Amino acid sequence: MKDLLKLMQKRQSVRLPFDTKHPITKDDLLQILEAGRWAPTAHNMQNFELIVIDDEELLESIEDIKRPVSETFVRENYLQLSFSEEELLKKKSGVLAAMFPPSWRNPDFRLDISDEKADLSMQRPIQGCPVMLVIVYDPARRAPASEGDFLGILSLGCVMENMWLMANSLGISFHIVSSLSSGAVGKEVKNILHIPGNLDIAFSCRLGYPISAPAEYLRVRRDIKDFASHNKFGSKDLE
Repeated sequence: MKDLLKLMQKRQSVRLPFDTKHPITKDDLLQILEAGRWAPTAHNMQNFELIVIDDEELLESIEDIKRPVSETFVRENYLQLSFSEEELLKKKSGVLAAMFPPSWRNPDFRLDISDEKADLSMQRPIQGCPVMLVIVYDPARRAPASEGDFLGILSLGCVMENMWLMANSLGISFHIVSSLSSGAVGKEVKNILHIPGNLDIAFSCRLGYPISAPAEYLRVRRDIKDFASHNKFGSKDLE
């Protein structure tokens, strides 16, 4: 149990390029998929399909998709930023502003599409990897009486976490690429992978081995007393 907790505590999203010449073995890949297979899902619907991509040309096609950051993302992301480690330690949530380009740290950010240089600076390149997973689901199928299919979406998160932890336990880095899921980008990915029109992309992830050691950065979590109540909301006697 202690090993499992340590694995959870060390889990992180690795945004570095992965070594495309260092393949993931079939046995390791199947263990990751097996972990996803046993994720809890609402009513055991298992409402997901998964595409494993290791073809170099397909990976390059996906990596070449332009993914401009949106004004909405930059403005809402700003609310989660801390501008010093001291501020982040005090908040106990969010991320350091230094993890983002300077232009993304402006609450009044506006994307000038007429400025070609500005447009290029707003592109988010997908780093190389030997394997990518794309998880899709049928939004027409929902968990019984689950408004907005909240339980179904929660189930997809369980699939993600199971695979992430298994990958990390095998020494394989994992990076969620959420921007491939919707809009024009999502349509392009669906065309490349021949995904049926009735299915939506839930999330995509890169798997592999970083070409360099990930940089150390401050990671914070709220204390248990900050989010846990005992018997009634607001009762903080679990310390």
